Amino acid sequence: MTGDVTVVGQVGTLLAELGVGRAFGVVGSGNFHVTNALRAAGVDYVAARHETGAATMADAYARTSGEVAVVTVHQGCGLTNALTGIGEAAKSRTPLLVLAADTPGAQVRSNFRVDQDALARSVGAVAERVHSPASAAADVVRAYGTCRDQRRTVVLNLPLDVQAAPAVAGVAPRRVTWAAPRPDAGAVGQLARLLDDAERPVFVAGRGARGARTELEALADRCGALLATSAVAHGLFTGSPWSLGISGGFSTPLAAELITDADLVVAWGASLTTWTTRHGDLVAHAVLVQVDDTPEALGANRPVSLGVLGDVASTARDVLEVAGKATGYRTEVVGERIRTDARHPAPTEVPGERIDPRVLSAALDELLPAERTVVTDSGNFMGYPAGYLRVPDEAGFCFTQGFQSIGLGLATGIGAALARPDRVPVAACGDGGFLMGISELETAVRLGLGLVIVVYDDAGYGAEFHHFAGDDHATVRFPDTDLAAIARGCGCDAAVVRSTADLAIVGEWLAGPRSAPLLLDAKVISDGPSWWLAEAFKGH
Repeated sequence: MTGDVTVVGQVGTLLAELGVGRAFGVVGSGNFHVTNALRAAGVDYVAARHETGAATMADAYARTSGEVAVVTVHQGCGLTNALTGIGEAAKSRTPLLVLAADTPGAQVRSNFRVDQDALARSVGAVAERVHSPASAAADVVRAYGTCRDQRRTVVLNLPLDVQAAPAVAGVAPRRVTWAAPRPDAGAVGQLARLLDDAERPVFVAGRGARGARTELEALADRCGALLATSAVAHGLFTGSPWSLGISGGFSTPLAAELITDADLVVAWGASLTTWTTRHGDLVAHAVLVQVDDTPEALGANRPVSLGVLGDVASTARDVLEVAGKATGYRTEVVGERIRTDARHPAPTEVPGERIDPRVLSAALDELLPAERTVVTDSGNFMGYPAGYLRVPDEAGFCFTQGFQSIGLGLATGIGAALARPDRVPVAACGDGGFLMGISELETAVRLGLGLVIVVYDDAGYGAEFHHFAGDDHATVRFPDTDLAAIARGCGCDAAVVRSTADLAIVGEWLAGPRSAPLLLDAKVISDGPSWWLAEAFKGH
């Protein structure tokens, strides 16, 4: 590479050649040129209104599409603004590449100067750097490969002086592919024997099992296991007659009962957090096995009887070759209970000024097309869309809750919508989280997204006023706000919802061009914590 090409142009071209198809960001002087270099190389670019919005859109796009996504930010304050979104992606093992401008080494007194490597590491991301024109290609390939092959979030710092330097000619470095380890034959045999001996086995599949449905179902059929997922893998077993849905706080009563009664629980690419296990209660009486491709994940959250280091799909295939045939948990009685009692119950609607969130969610499930992508922000409300809105597969649910931050739901919806334009995207938010991320409402309108935004509006921070019952709630309660009017002012279709009759607008919007988002300001009842929140707060 010679002539007038600079390092920053080389970076943009190389990332496009490596397979990056979409980037997000907020442009400042430090990332102006790298953003345009990506665009010039054919990478689609989405301009967000806040850096955390940009990072979260990229995170959701990567999770939903399965591709590496890129976010570009200005040095210093651009990176710190994005840090919550980057932290969420890093804690969730999202393959996200952050192109962060950085101050030149000589500018020690620049107001923009912060220790960007330390910032990245502080939230669990991998810190990388384009060190010099001579190393630029190798630095980019290394950072991209870590994202793609190890499912890591990488912050690639681009010092301004290196960005502007002439590119060095040479052959691009060879891409190095990292592959998950093949499981040890002895561990495979131990797991097969445990499955042979189990009378009530349950598989819990997590993010690391996405894409391995065929292998897991084949093994579950052999040993008679029931199937469940962690929240982030929701939808993986949609359509299976033996699927229990989500394990953990969002579990249905039946799922919680059957998982608790299991004598063997195998976690496949699931980290077995307190959320997935209900503080360990769901798996307290079972032999616990964990399969993961990362050594430090094994036993990190729960003690396990057997840890198997290996890729989920290859481990399931290997175990299938040696496991015996058994009925296991798949009796006629259990099968009938799953067929008739596998969903969350919804009460009868009672007319009033506010709508029950269960009634709202069940009604939306019937109104919205089955081909949908559901995302949810954080808060007391989030169990309702997770529990009541069915999804077609694991790409149909995007759950940015690794950091438990509120305010990410709208940006998550935008990223997921762009990743799957063939599906109706549904972003569920609380009123607090929606207002926190409201700057991206303009982004959704500008992009012409047919996005359904459901605001579970209890006029406050519900998790806090339910948790601190009996205390002074002046800091967490707010005057009721007409969020539908705000949305219409931004160019959305919108309605206030106090009953299922007010949902008629959904059918009208679905029948139309869907060229603007639809916002439903649902005034929900807030007379108590949701079932999952009551369970979660047992650990506080």
